[in-house]
Amino acid sequence: MKIFKKFLIGLAILIAIPLIVALFVKSNYDVQREILIDQPNQVVFDYVKYLKNQDHYSKWNQMDPDMKKSYRGTDGTVGFVSRWESNNEDVGTGEQEIKKITEGERIDFELRFIKPFEATEPAFMKTEKVGENQTKVVWGFSGHFAYPMNLMLLFMDMEEMIGNDLETGLNNLKQILEKENKQ
Repeated sequence: MKIFKKFLIGLAILIAIPLIVALFVKSNYDVQREILIDQPNQVVFDYVKYLKNQDHYSKWNQMDPDMKKSYRGTDGTVGFVSRWESNNEDVGTGEQEIKKITEGERIDFELRFIKPFEATEPAFMKTEKVGENQTKVVWGFSGHFAYPMNLMLLFMDMEEMIGNDLETGLNNLKQILEKENKQ
C-alpha cells in the first residue's frame, strides 16, 4: 500500500509540473515576413487582394494538388470565403475569409481551421509603396494556443515553421509579379 501511495504521489507530481510550467508560457505568437517586389504598389495590391491568386504563390495552397476548393461571394471583396478540403494532414480542412480591405494598403483575413484541429486565427497582407516601381509586401499571421496546450510553444518554433512558409510564398509572389513586368 505504501508503494502504491508513493506511486500516486509521484504520478501527481509528474502531471502537475507541466501544468504549472504552462502557466508561465506565452500563449500567443505573431509571425511576419516581408519582401520587395519590383512593381508599382497598385499592381501588387490588385493581385494579392484576390484569394484565388494564392493558388499561384502560397506554399499551403500548393501542398496538395488534389485539394478540393470552393468559394462564396465575390473574390477581392470583404466577405469572400475560400474553403479547402484535403486528406493531407499538413493542409487539412478550413476556410479563409476577407474581413477588411484598406484599398491599396492592407487586406485582413480570418483563417478558420477545421481539421486536423479547430482554430480561428487572423492573418494579413500589407503593401507599401517604396518607389515608383517598387513595393514592400508584408505577410503576417497570428496564433493562439489555449492553456495547457500553450506548453507546445516550448517545443515548436512557430517563427521558423510559419515564417519559412510565408517566405516561400512571398518569393513565389515576387517571381510571378516581376515575370509579368518583363513580358
